[in-house]
Amino acid sequence: MIHDNGVIDLVLVLAVLIPSIILHEVAHGAVADRLGDTTARDAGRLTLNPIRHIDPFGSLLLPSMLALAGQNVFGWAKPVPVQPARFRNPTSGMALVGFAGPLTNVAIAAIAGTIGPFVDVRSGASLQDVELVSRLGIGITTNALWGRMLFGLLIINLALAVFNMLPIPPLDGSRLIPLILPPKGRLLFSRASQYGMLVIILLVFVFEDSLAWISDVIGWMARLLV
Repeated sequence: MIHDNGVIDLVLVLAVLIPSIILHEVAHGAVADRLGDTTARDAGRLTLNPIRHIDPFGSLLLPSMLALAGQNVFGWAKPVPVQPARFRNPTSGMALVGFAGPLTNVAIAAIAGTIGPFVDVRSGASLQDVELVSRLGIGITTNALWGRMLFGLLIINLALAVFNMLPIPPLDGSRLIPLILPPKGRLLFSRASQYGMLVIILLVFVFEDSLAWISDVIGWMARLLV
């Protein structure tokens, strides 16, 4: 997000991120519910009440640290409980449940990009009415708070979608991998899943350059949507 005041930036980031990750998790639970697993509903997680979803580290501390450091912001809420055994086909069911979260974020980004005061600067659009230009090549035609909020919705939701589609457990993209694996491969992948969070931590905090391409993907998708 674009602003000279880091505190205001942080508040805006959290104001956009928290509803976005809540909708992400509710989408997981809603699809699981539709497929026959009522675990999320029974746990009271099919709600927009943030108290039911916020994870102190993933929803508040980590995104705040990333925002203040000027890094790409991402985060997570408490995972929605799912019992794959309740699905008719556990493998495809979990793939659908996993894909629902990122798809919801892309939908939110598409809405923000469509109604927001944005232009694709790289497409040769006129800069006459542009007030701010982001490093992603998107021009914002207003300095108003609502414009910055919509820009935040666009970028943060795309960041959530792209990051969560990485095929690393427990990220949503890992739910698609078993679809293309034979039974023995699924078993090995399941055993390796316990190391997924360690891999994520290393990629984010130690080998951060390995994820630099994510910004390029986010920028490409954002320019498609404005």
